[in-house]
Amino acid sequence: MAAGAGSFEGFEGGFDDPSAEVLSEAAAAFGLLASSARLHLVWALAQGESDVSGLAERVGQALPAISQHLAKLKLAGLVRSRREGRRVVYLVDDPDVVTIVRLMVGQLADRKAGAVAAGAGHLRGLGA
Repeated sequence: MAAGAGSFEGFEGGFDDPSAEVLSEAAAAFGLLASSARLHLVWALAQGESDVSGLAERVGQALPAISQHLAKLKLAGLVRSRREGRRVVYLVDDPDVVTIVRLMVGQLADRKAGAVAAGAGHLRGLGA
């Protein structure tokens, strides 16, 4: 095996294959985040806790739909809730999920902004 193969700087355990159970759990978590509505909810909750009505307004969906999405995320352990009087407040339960979502969405937003800026520069060069 070549020197350095089997490890990756900054990652514990290197490239050892994870167990089937770990892969299954990761696939389930990514599957939940494959819904743009649920991803938006996690993104919003990564910015701070919120109740269902605030999330419904931010995501632009009806309360029942948001409640169903939150129930799935909660069941998977990605978010949790707590009571504040009559309100139920939701928050992300796993800081690593926040990191992953912010990284992925941030990278894609940066790429999109870069492509738009490059396209605008190209149009200026054409006399637009």
